[in-house]
Amino acid sequence: MKFLRNNALSLFFLAIFVAAIIGQSIAGWFDQNEQLTMHGEAPVAFLQFVTSSDFVVDVAENWQSEFLQFFLFIAATIWLVQKGSPESKKPGEQGVESDEEQYVGQYAVADSPTWAKVGGFRGWLYANSLLLVMGVIFLLSWLGQSVAGTVVANEEQAEHGLPAMTWGDYVVSPDFWNRTLQNWQSEFLAVGCMVAFSIYLRQRGSSESKEVGAPHHAGSMAAE
Repeated sequence: MKFLRNNALSLFFLAIFVAAIIGQSIAGWFDQNEQLTMHGEAPVAFLQFVTSSDFVVDVAENWQSEFLQFFLFIAATIWLVQKGSPESKKPGEQGVESDEEQYVGQYAVADSPTWAKVGGFRGWLYANSLLLVMGVIFLLSWLGQSVAGTVVANEEQAEHGLPAMTWGDYVVSPDFWNRTLQNWQSEFLAVGCMVAFSIYLRQRGSSESKEVGAPHHAGSMAAE
């Protein structure tokens, strides 16, 4: 029970993620088989669908936009501030901060992570590990989307008697960027709204909101 209580937030989102992707796979499978039946073609098995380029491109398309959102937000909040937002550092605190403020090297405490106590490449790698991992997942998802999207596009090309496209042709095509930018713009809007709305709006008890009685110009009374 202690484990569940201490990790409830992560477990909650893991559970609803699994439920959502299972739901997406089932709904997508039924939808594709309906489309195949309408065109007089044989339906596909569930396993065949979830390993198909059609399913992969839809999943990867959303993943890459989500991880790009967090990659940019993590990077931007190092140097950019929004006065009054709990999603931002206070004006004047821009930058990577000192070793003392970050408990790095000689300023590390007894239970600091081992790599926070060392310098050199390992220390740099750990100090930037969150941004790096988010960036790598974004790039892999983007690559997966582009490769699977090329396969799907070529299936459509073949249906219309058109020549196949190379990967390079597809990633500069209007179809690819139309699908990609549809996701990016919605993610950027959501982050921007979260930053701006949290200046003036509150949610009592949420760590993503400042205290209900905190002034609009203050980030969080607890951080003052």
